[in-house]
Amino acid sequence: MSTNRVLLDSNLWLDLASDPRLTPVLTAIDELVREGEVELLVPQLVLDEFARNRDRVVEQMQRSLSSHLKHVRDAVTQLVEDEARPETLAHLDDLQLRIATRGSVARPIVETVERLMATTPPILASDSVKVSAVERAIQKQAPFHRSKNSTVDALLVEIFAEAARADTRDATQHYFVTRNTRDFSLHDGDNRLPHADLARIFAPDDCHYSTSTAEVVRLIAPDLLAEFEHEFAYHPQPRELAELLDAEHLLYKQVWYNRHCNLRIRVERGDIKVVHRDLDSEPATYSPDVILRDVWDIALNAARATETELGPDRLGPWSDFEWGMLNGKLSALRWVLGDDWDMLDT
Repeated sequence: MSTNRVLLDSNLWLDLASDPRLTPVLTAIDELVREGEVELLVPQLVLDEFARNRDRVVEQMQRSLSSHLKHVRDAVTQLVEDEARPETLAHLDDLQLRIATRGSVARPIVETVERLMATTPPILASDSVKVSAVERAIQKQAPFHRSKNSTVDALLVEIFAEAARADTRDATQHYFVTRNTRDFSLHDGDNRLPHADLARIFAPDDCHYSTSTAEVVRLIAPDLLAEFEHEFAYHPQPRELAELLDAEHLLYKQVWYNRHCNLRIRVERGDIKVVHRDLDSEPATYSPDVILRDVWDIALNAARATETELGPDRLGPWSDFEWGMLNGKLSALRWVLGDDWDMLDT
């Protein structure tokens, strides 16, 4: 039987711990580890990141469940017949208490994740891994191709590469799984493929790059995940209005900022002139290739405020595919919130 060694990025472990919809995936991984079909590669860096976020994950899941229960309680109060209402509300109150006092759903999931991560000795970054990561930084190779500190990301991928090289067993397959496509995936192309700077790591036939934990499970055991998906079948819950509004605000800011940057380039090239307001002229007389100084100053101040609010990691630049996704998400959210389709004004 072939062995499959899997390294999950920190964010994927946090996803498994915080999203009940991923319970089938987590259960499938647990089964594969117990059956010896999967060995987990768990860097100490990943363990540390998970430990830092553990309590936040539990708290967020409890808040989410409490919010859903409140909506259910409101619906029961309005829709359930009088004779059945007290008993139904009593069950909901009991569930609410369990969540508040014990984290009855969140904690078992988090504990399962921690148990899985403990099935293998943590991997420390060796001196050679650290040197390789530094060389990537010097050469500005992925994941250092963006203006951010990517040291941990570089160490993770080099730990994976070293572990794969050191494994001399026949028929062993190695999987590096991440959803951090901006640092690890092909730039301006199919983000399911590794960045060109990482191509050598995934060139061997036994080394695989993936952006989906579920897809890796399906590759290793094609039918297993479907069984657990059926067992844990769920009905998706609508997101709260506040969550929709927060997402719409973020996308609005991102789209506006990108358009502002394009305008700034045209101003710097001289395609658009910045002029002082002519008090004797009507606004309609200004041509499209000029912008008023006071209007431009307001735009520059708004851009600085947006940079402070969102931070550089959420302001691009984006590939054509990513740019299309941003606009599509903004259009869809605005439609849900009451606008017409394709409403992309900023």
